[in-house]
Amino acid sequence: MRIAAAVKWYELGEISQGKAAEIAGLTRAEFINALSRYQVDFMQYTTEELAEEIGNVD
Repeated sequence: MRIAAAVKWYELGEISQGKAAEIAGLTRAEFINALSRYQVDFMQYTTEELAEEIGNVD
């Protein structure tokens, strides 16, 4: 139940990947695997964050 809740909160952008892994009682690598099982993308970017990342490319 903790894993499912952490995955959902992460998917909704409520918590970071690290915090979600902590809540789920998993390492970040294990949490990323859990995201895959739940068919949730491990990269969660807002439009603004994506634009910032693209702007930082050298």
